[in-house]
Order: sequence, then C-alpha cells, then structure tokens
Amino acid sequence: MRGFLFLSVAILSMGVSLNAQEPEKTERLDSAVVSASRAGKLTPVTYTMVGKEELRTSNPINSLPMVLGLQPSLVVTTEGGTGIGYSKMTIRGSKGTQINVTLNGITLNDGESQEVFWVNIPALGSLLSGVQVQRGLGTTSNGAGAFGASINMNTAFVGPDPSFEADFGVGSYDTRTALLSASTGLLPSGLYMNVIWTNNTTEGYVNNGWGNANSLLAVVGWLKGDNSLRFTYLRGRQRTGITWTGIPLADMQRDRRFNPEGIMYYDADGKPVYYRNHTDNYLQQHFQFNWTHSFSDKLTWINTVNYTDGFGFNERFKKSKKLSAFGFPKTFAYGNVNYKTKGNVIYRKTMANGNWVFNSELKYKGDRLLVVGGVNASRYACNHYGELLWHEALGEGFEYKPLNLNSKDNNWYFNRGVKKEFNAFARAEYMIAGWLNAYADFQFRRVRLDMSGIDDEDDLPMGFGRTWKFYNPRAGLTADTRIGKFYASVAYGNREPSRSDIKEVIESNNLEGTDRKIKPERMTDIEIGYNYNGKTFSAGVNLYMMEYKDMLLETGELTASGYAIKDNVDKGYRRGVELTASWTPFSSLTLSGNATFSTNKIKDYTSYYTVYDNMDDWHFVRQEKVYREKVTMLMSPSVVAAGRADWKFLKNTTLGLVAKYVGKQYWDNTQCEDRAIPAYCVADASLLHEIAVGPGTLGIGLYVKNLFNRKYYADAWVYRAYFEDGGWYQEEGLFPQATRNCMIKLSYRF
Repeated sequence: MRGFLFLSVAILSMGVSLNAQEPEKTERLDSAVVSASRAGKLTPVTYTMVGKEELRTSNPINSLPMVLGLQPSLVVTTEGGTGIGYSKMTIRGSKGTQINVTLNGITLNDGESQEVFWVNIPALGSLLSGVQVQRGLGTTSNGAGAFGASINMNTAFVGPDPSFEADFGVGSYDTRTALLSASTGLLPSGLYMNVIWTNNTTEGYVNNGWGNANSLLAVVGWLKGDNSLRFTYLRGRQRTGITWTGIPLADMQRDRRFNPEGIMYYDADGKPVYYRNHTDNYLQQHFQFNWTHSFSDKLTWINTVNYTDGFGFNERFKKSKKLSAFGFPKTFAYGNVNYKTKGNVIYRKTMANGNWVFNSELKYKGDRLLVVGGVNASRYACNHYGELLWHEALGEGFEYKPLNLNSKDNNWYFNRGVKKEFNAFARAEYMIAGWLNAYADFQFRRVRLDMSGIDDEDDLPMGFGRTWKFYNPRAGLTADTRIGKFYASVAYGNREPSRSDIKEVIESNNLEGTDRKIKPERMTDIEIGYNYNGKTFSAGVNLYMMEYKDMLLETGELTASGYAIKDNVDKGYRRGVELTASWTPFSSLTLSGNATFSTNKIKDYTSYYTVYDNMDDWHFVRQEKVYREKVTMLMSPSVVAAGRADWKFLKNTTLGLVAKYVGKQYWDNTQCEDRAIPAYCVADASLLHEIAVGPGTLGIGLYVKNLFNRKYYADAWVYRAYFEDGGWYQEEGLFPQATRNCMIKLSYRF
C-alpha cells in the first residue's frame, strides 16, 4: 500500500500535463485499439453503451455483470448472494459460454470452457473507460464466436491532465472495498502512466461465501505524432469460499443462508461448522503490448500482442470418500488401510494455463467508406492436476505426494488441453446515399483442439484431436432519416463444443465402446430495429429471431456409469421484441427503461431419466425417454424489464432508483412448473453527493440493494432419477440472493 501511494505521488509530481498532441489525433489513435470489433452509429446491429461515469458511480461491490444488469435482455445472478465472488449473466437467455468478451480487442473467454469467470478480474468496472454490449451475433469478434451476445471493453483513452482518485466503502456482511487510482495525464514528451488498485473483502450472504479479491491495472504508454505505444498489465487475484453447488430447496426453506459446501460437522446447537479452507483460488495476469500507427487521417494500423497467465485451484473437504477415487491402485496396502477404505478427505484440483494472442488490424475510414480487416492467432494450453492433501484413514503420518506442475507423476490425475486458433475477417460499411448505409462482414475461423492425459473420474483417458473450419458472414442496411434510424441485418455463426462437452462424450465412448460424436452449433440471427433520438426523448424497438441448428444441450441421458451426456438438438429458437425509452422532462430528472418479450423454444426435444433399483444400491436398470414437441429453454425468461430514475437536486446531489423484473425461469428443459424459479422484481436505491474540496471533489455515496427486502433466488440446477422401489429422487441447487443490504462509499478525486 505505501509503495502504491509513493508511486502515485511520484508520477503526479512529474509535472503538469501540457496538451502537446492534437486532441483529435490523440483520441483517434488511442481509441483505435478497440474500434475494430465495435459497432458504429450506423452499423446495423443491436447494442447499448455504458460509459465511464456510469461505471464509476455504480455500487462498489458490484461485479461487472451486476453493473451491466440494467441493460436490455440481461439477467444477472451471484452465487454468494452479493456482488463479490462468482457472478454470471445471460443475455436473451444465452449463457456465459455463448457471450464473447473482449478487453482492448483481446478475447477474455477461456479457451477450453469458453466461459469468462468475472471473479478472476475483480472490480473490473472501475478499471474500464467504457463497455459496448452487442446483442445477437453482432460484429466480428476475436476468439470463440459470439453465440448470443458480445461485450467489448476498453481500458484505453488518455486523459489530458493528471488525476487521482481514492474510494473506500463499508457495507453489510462485513464488506470492505478500496480503490486507489492515479494518472500522469499526457505529458509533453508523449508519455503517460495510469495505475489503479482495488481490494474487496466480504463474509458473504450465504455461509462460507466469503471473498477476498484484488486487482491491479498499470498502463504505461507513449503517444507522439503518428504512433502510439502502450503496455498494459492487468492482474486479478481471488480467494473465495466455494458456493457453486447452491442450496437444496428444503434447506433453503429452513435457512436461506445455508451452504452445504465445506461443512465438517454440526455443533451442540445444531449450527454447521465449516472447513474454512474449503476455497476457490485463482491468479490471472494479462500482459498486453500495443503499437498503433497512423499512415494518414484515414488509414490506421493496430497491432497487439497479449499473454495471459492463469493459475488456480479449489481445495475441498469431503466426507467418506474411498482411496480408490484418488488414484490408489488395487494393490495398495498401508497397515489396515487398502484402496477401498473410506474416510474424510481434503484435496485440491488445480489448473495452470497460458494464452498467447497476436492481433493485427488495418482500418480505413473515408468520407463514405469504412473498411476494417485483420488477422488473429492464438495458442491456449492448460494443464489440469489433482492432489490429495489428507485422508482420514491415512492420517498425518502418511507421505502424500506433492503436486509437481512439471510432471505427470502424481497420485491422482493429469490431463492437458491445447487449443490453437486462427481467424481473419473483413468488414466494410459504405454510405450509398446521405441517409443509407450498407454493411458487410465476413470472418473465417480455424480451430484446432487437442486433449490428452487422464481425467479425474475413473482414470479415463482423454485422447482427442479435431480441427474445425467456420465461415461466418454478416450483412445489413441502415437508413438514417429525419424521423429516426431504421436498420436490418442478417448474420450466420458457428460455435465449437467446449472441453466439458467433449469430455463427456469421450467418457461415454470409453465406457460403453460407442462412437458418439457432437457437432458444432450453428445459428442464424435476424435483427430489425428502429431508434429515435430527440432532445428530451429517445426510444427504440428491435425485433430479433435467433434460429439455432444442432444446439448442444444436456438431455438428462447418462452413460451406464452415470456420466451426463450432451447431445445436439436439431432445432431451437429465441425470438422476441426489445423496447427501450428515455425521457428527460426536466434538466434535473431522467427516466429510462427497457423491456424484452420473448419466446425461447426447443423443437422435437427428447429428455431422458435413469431408472435404478433402489436408493441403497443404485443399480442401473434402464433409461426412459420422454418426447416433447416444443419446450421452453431452461433459464430463459419470456419477460425481462428494467426501469431507472435519476433526480439531481441541490446542484451536486443525485437520487437514483432502479428496478429489475425477471419473469419465470425453468430449472431444466422439461418445462415442469414444480421446477421453475418464480418471477421476481427487485429495486435498488442510491444517494450520491459531491462537494468541492481543495483542487478536487469529495463524494459520499449511500447504496441500498434489494430495497424492499425481497426473498428470492435467481438461478438453479436439478438432477432427477427414478427408483423402482421408491419413486422419484431429486437433487437441486438454488442460489438465493441477499436480502436488503447497504454500502457507504467515501471518495476523493481530482
């Protein structure tokens, strides 16, 4: 901390910035890094923008998904019930693996899971200059194809003057937040430096849902004439209690804050005692180097090299596990202990990964023609390990093998995945007339995935190698008239299976001698919209049709050994209408809102359930299947709406009220009413006041989440089986969100 403060003072004392650069060229060069994948004002795709001021004034405990939670068609949830820890989002019902996320033009999606784990970059919203949320297939993005939405973020844009900011907050559930930020501004030499550090801690809403997360962003750059050089370092470290299994329904009805993960025993009062180190741990570091060169006012070349390093593990306490589950051979003997001996265990599952990315783009912007083209190449490698730390039967005296990240020789499992990708794209927009703009976009992707080693389940081999080639075209028109902007577009996209999708099929084939295959998913996206922007009133309407082919879904079918199988479903669709509006009746009052009405269906869907003989032995008997002509997709509400009111009074005080409504969502794809999340509506409030103090501004903020103390849950999963001697058996995990909670923030900036 003292080192950071010393650095802040040092860089601010380097001198007052003299705006030696041409402002227009400075902004153009600095923003070019992220512009290639972003939609412009006349690009016929559906998007919204979230600016730096909205990011800055949001509740400091909110993860980025929660900051974006008021955007159209977006639903967010957190595992621990608050904004610190694991959180996720869906857009139009599309889950995180189908949302392409880029930072300064480089994809953040994990190469294997295709997911973005937002907890790995805590307080990301406070590190950004802006976010564009595209719904649908959108424009071409690097990395895994957007299959429902894309989020383009940037840490760029050099301020002309030095700046400093300090934020400190305290809140419910023993929550603490801190942020320190300093910038030199653009110095006469063309050099600049930005540093932002954050730290968030909480005990969490659910038991053992505590979190400790911090992040660091450091940017050093040089901008002179026609060249811009910038090095960006982004580091995120998180350590959280495990909450990802959720809470069984019966336990939640008794105690909403109950968490079955990590419990060692119950004390004399019947309260659960948790293994405190039952944790998830991850360190992620991003190293980005960018060179941007302007050949002229119309032609710009952008080059970026990125390396992302990740290392993490989850440590867990589990009851009554056999030694054979941890790789001990059948010949193992240690005193009276053998491979079948059960006991409580502590173990770790570890992953270490690295991702190299090179991205090069050329942008021409003339009076009527915009052309952007580029190539992107990446190599992602990840090693997965297992380590047994302690087993009750072996005790402390046993010599447990330590984990060796450079060797496959360990006492549990080791497997490796390598994913290589190359893509090239070209996008053009041409102003046919003063009011009519044509758009075309084409991307080619080549993806190679190789997997090897032994999985952590039953020592099964994971040999796999496959190459996919995808061709993704897009086209559209925009008519910018006196009465508003009309646009229409059609896009076609493909998405390769994830590591977990493939792993399940490999396990099924190894155990049953079958030759199951899964195919990439395909989707056609049609967008038709209208936007009106007046002085005090703006509104928009967008019709979308996302037509899926070969969707990958968990149907409930299992292998003979109990592994879940994903299968391609021939047809499905998401169709809806999105409405947005904003009205400023007075300069001090702004009212805004949005609503989405949709239908999200799977056609000709066959679900499976497994029949066992009894609950004591779990002997497999058969699998039954149920055909449904048309069902609603899981976790896809048909109504999502949000409203917001901002009232400025006493010159420097703002009262904000927001509300979010999410319609009913089903736990699975069977559309059964007894497995559905009830619709909920949640309101938040904020009161912000700023006063001039010395050379800067002192701010005080009060944030109240879940203003009316609603007791709701926002996510769920379920597993069902049938026993011949006892009927239905069900396991489920529900994720209750925190009841009313508050946060107070004090900030100073100049």
